[in-house]
Amino acid sequence: MHRIDVPPVWLLGFAVLAWLQARHFPLGLSLDSAFSDLLGGILIGGGLILLLLAIVEFRRHKTTVIPHETPSAMVQSGIYKRSRNPIYLGDVLILTGLILRFDAVLSLVLVPVFVWVLERRFIVPEEDRLRRTFRADYARYERQTRRWI
Repeated sequence: MHRIDVPPVWLLGFAVLAWLQARHFPLGLSLDSAFSDLLGGILIGGGLILLLLAIVEFRRHKTTVIPHETPSAMVQSGIYKRSRNPIYLGDVLILTGLILRFDAVLSLVLVPVFVWVLERRFIVPEEDRLRRTFRADYARYERQTRRWI
């Protein structure tokens, strides 16, 4: 079960829901414009860049990027100086961008639901593991760096 309970699978599920809503239940609502398409593309691109920067830092520190595993090192450099969760932030940006690209106006309500799922399923348990594993170092990092931005 842990192999499929990962953020990319949740992101895909939420994106499919948004696409289905746009395709089958638009209810006459639309943000379709060049601006929303541009903003959607920027959000998707920004999210992908965040993911890439975060994964590079994990690889540099030779620790796991898998959410349910205990890391062997605490990453505080690179993009992790600005956000404790740049991968999840990237996922949220990607979902928001896809919703705009799909013109799935009603699906904008999925964004806070997705954030809630990420926090409950992944962020809170990860933070607990980091607190137990790295104690004072994590407490200091938590005070210095915000969870999202």
